[in-house]
Amino acid sequence: MNDARRVPLALEPPPSKLPRRIGFHAIRWLPLALLAAVTYVLYPDTGSTQAPLMEVGEVAQADVVAPFAFYVPKSPAEIQREADALAATVRPIYEFQPEAVDSVRATAVALFDALDATETDSTLADSAAAYGLRLSTEEAAFLFEGSRRAAYRSAALRMIDRELARGIVANATIDSETAREIIERRGETERVVARDAVLSLSTFLDRRSARHPEPNSVLGDQLHVRLLNTLFRPTLVPNTIETEALRAELRADVDSLKGLVRQNERIIGEHEVVTAAVQERLAALLNELSRRGGTGGVTLTGAIGKILTNALILSIFWLLLMLYRRETYGNARQMTMVGVLFGIVVLGAAAMVRLSAPAPELIPIPLAAMLIAIFFSGRVAMVAATVLAVLLASQHVYVTQAYYGDEAALYLALIGGVAAAVGIRAMRRRAQMLATMLIVAAAFAVAAIAIGLAADYEIARIGLTIMRGGGNAVVSAALASVALPVLENVSRLTTDLTLLELSNPTHPLVRRLATEAPGTYAHTIAVANLCEAGCNAIGANGLLARVGCYYHDIGKIKKPQFFVENQSGGTNPHDKLKPDVSATIIRNHVKEGMALADEAGLPDIVKAFIPEHHGTAEITYFLERARDRGDEPPADHYRYPGPKPRSVETAVAMLADGVEAALRVLNDPSPQDIREAIDHIVGQRVATGQLNDAPLTLAQLDRVKEEFSRVVSGVHHNRIDYPVRAGGIAAEWKPAARA
Repeated sequence: MNDARRVPLALEPPPSKLPRRIGFHAIRWLPLALLAAVTYVLYPDTGSTQAPLMEVGEVAQADVVAPFAFYVPKSPAEIQREADALAATVRPIYEFQPEAVDSVRATAVALFDALDATETDSTLADSAAAYGLRLSTEEAAFLFEGSRRAAYRSAALRMIDRELARGIVANATIDSETAREIIERRGETERVVARDAVLSLSTFLDRRSARHPEPNSVLGDQLHVRLLNTLFRPTLVPNTIETEALRAELRADVDSLKGLVRQNERIIGEHEVVTAAVQERLAALLNELSRRGGTGGVTLTGAIGKILTNALILSIFWLLLMLYRRETYGNARQMTMVGVLFGIVVLGAAAMVRLSAPAPELIPIPLAAMLIAIFFSGRVAMVAATVLAVLLASQHVYVTQAYYGDEAALYLALIGGVAAAVGIRAMRRRAQMLATMLIVAAAFAVAAIAIGLAADYEIARIGLTIMRGGGNAVVSAALASVALPVLENVSRLTTDLTLLELSNPTHPLVRRLATEAPGTYAHTIAVANLCEAGCNAIGANGLLARVGCYYHDIGKIKKPQFFVENQSGGTNPHDKLKPDVSATIIRNHVKEGMALADEAGLPDIVKAFIPEHHGTAEITYFLERARDRGDEPPADHYRYPGPKPRSVETAVAMLADGVEAALRVLNDPSPQDIREAIDHIVGQRVATGQLNDAPLTLAQLDRVKEEFSRVVSGVHHNRIDYPVRAGGIAAEWKPAARA
């Protein structure tokens, strides 16, 4: 039994065959390469242009007239210069920090308290060093004298209280300031101060003479400067965050456009000399033409680049299939169908933009999304719709200045496609197509109103978009209904609608089974109920499980009397046959079932239930009879041909078949008996390796067993005895003797 995440690629060659692996993947990526090239051909970045980019000083050979109105942008250098000029007008903000004054004063007091506590000049130097004040032996001896130290304390505290409290800036900060004025902020108060009037450390030291305790001593002045340097801390600090925010706000206000060139305005006349201003206009026109698809000429590198861009966008969906839908990726038919559906959308969009004005609400993405959701899943369809919307919204078709490449195209195409994927999801009824059509139309309407209000469209334009979106929804639903059986036949995929048709009891094979092998039919219905419940419990395809079980034993139609469920009593024909003959009859019901399935044209995923529900299990009853006779049976004669179950649904069908058959032999089983019997049957299948190829996890297996137990316990319920005298049947009831 394998982890569900380790299922190998269907049909993928072994890793050792490198050339075969390359060919395997090349076939599946070929539709993507073709799509990328076709998209480039349908949406080329080409078109004539009358805007050659001439050099300054060159003479124009012809008049250049603006074919439409466009703006001339400023160059990045111009925008930067204007932004810097505006930013320079901002006065930087400096905030006064009173806590810094308090901190410096506390440090000064602590320093002098430590110095006062020293007993020798050598210990005084050590105490000063602890506060960052490095004193020489001479300076320590000079400061050791008590009255002198008190004078330095007093001078330092006065400098702190009077000078630092005025606001002092670090030398490096004020020297690097380029603004002529600053804003000094003290709490809620602000004032404009000239940069030259701001006090700095140098100014702070220059004012020391007014508070100098030893003005006539060189050593004393040196000590005073060193002390103030040690204690100094800026109390006026730049608020760079707020200042830069103001500057950034002004930079953002710079207009990026230099001017407007109106439609039919002459940019330069024949024989005129190209100036710098004219060259800017020509460059702006060329850029606008490029944006609209008229870049003027095809180059090999440009074509390759555009095709690669298209391929990269499409590869998002191909990678999804390769990594997460490996059963689809492994099937070349299905990958080709995906490529065809994508191609229909690309061709349809190109036709729409050429036959009418560019209307993204007419792009047939909903058609592809509906079909992909029906064949694969709604999640896969949502990714497909997103990829197609991005691909087409990035294309330009310069036909009467029309193109899809704008935001409205992306939004409308994306919303319409996703709405189709969400609306269809699992297709179980024909009416779902009508509901999906209404959902897509409503999504287009809401998107049109939202975009119209945001872009200030006219009411008439919004209404036209809504009508086109509704038309797209109706046409997509109709085409999807018509294309569904064709694509189903070509791709050999089986939709839920086909499964529902096969589940009809009037199907010829089911009707034959019910009339020719009624016991097997009853067994089939019971197995189908079990299998569907088990698959639904673990997120597998319950509908496929039910339909597959309807046909898993159709081979018994050929010889119904040789199977015990069709024997209503009397002689068992196997009693007269050798064990090997009986085993051959039992084993051949698989082969005969496949023949009947081929004759009826059953889908492959339904036919897989016929051989896989037995796997390669032994036909134990007749094997034991042969051994009792003393025979040495061949290894494969008493074994079903297989293969083992290769899908979740066929694996659950094998378990349901064994559980249903085994529980028939239990007489009035209790819920505990039922659970133990189910555990035994499932454990036996696991032990013999029958589930080795099935993508079932142990957690899923436990959930299936719980669901089997619930369903079977519900079937084997107790009923009350009805009074015999009232015509009922009680436990002791016996039929009356015949006259």
